[in-house]
Amino acid sequence: MPEAAGSGEPRLVEIADGVYAYLQPDGGWCLNNAGVIADREGVLLVDTAATERRALRLRAEVDALGAGERRVVVNTHFHGDHTLGNSVFGPAAVVVSHALTREDMAQTGLSMTALWPDVHWGDLRVALPDLTYTDSLTVHLGDRRVELLHFGPAHTRSDTVVWLPEERVLFAGDIVMPGHTPFVLMGTVAGSLAVLDRLRELDPVTVVGGHGPVAGPEAFDETEAYLRRLQHIADEYRPRGATPLEAARDAGLGEFAKLPEAERLVGNLHRAWLEAEGGELARPVDPVAVFQEIVTYNDGRLPTCHA
Repeated sequence: MPEAAGSGEPRLVEIADGVYAYLQPDGGWCLNNAGVIADREGVLLVDTAATERRALRLRAEVDALGAGERRVVVNTHFHGDHTLGNSVFGPAAVVVSHALTREDMAQTGLSMTALWPDVHWGDLRVALPDLTYTDSLTVHLGDRRVELLHFGPAHTRSDTVVWLPEERVLFAGDIVMPGHTPFVLMGTVAGSLAVLDRLRELDPVTVVGGHGPVAGPEAFDETEAYLRRLQHIADEYRPRGATPLEAARDAGLGEFAKLPEAERLVGNLHRAWLEAEGGELARPVDPVAVFQEIVTYNDGRLPTCHA
């Protein structure tokens, strides 16, 4: 059974010896999960948090574990809720990501804060990765082997998953968000489906998504079902000349109506429309323009950033 994210304060949940999921309920917009892998030498942290206050809370939880002083921060992708807290961990922390993630972080900067100007973001600066890789990278933390893997574009063009082969624990970033609506506007539907197959091949027991509760491999099936529906809607509505917004309104949410962040359907269909045209997966879109359509679909309401 999944470990519920619960409500209220963030909390650490130990999922293997010295391996923790840091859950920020309720996992909605701007409330991401992090991973903490600790031993006597130090800590490998999977993602940070969106605001200075939340990143400081995460740092305090990490320091309270009593691990060694070494700090490695792995960013699973470039989105600000997973990266803006990097600088809170100080210059001694080594930040690692895929090479393209670093490029995207440098390009987007603090742009996420402009989407929700009323959020108290705190004193943030962009702390770009110090070390990058392209296909895979192994980090040794004491006797533990931690594998950073890039299986191709999915949630973004450059997602990293963090795999602990001995413990069979997978930190999947936003490729998988159990109990929440997937979001592939800046990534790819088809690529996500291909990457889900690669993740299944790892045969994890525990899956920590970028948002939502701790789960198992059933989260792959739930994500796949949603992505397949996007393709079916594109196959049905795009030949009629319908726009993604029109298709979202007419097709509705179907079996996924129970998932929060339902307004993401519009952005996801924009991506499905692009892929139906052919060409490179995860090619750039104008996220601000699409976000305005998301607001329109959401009855003129800005999606709530809970940070």
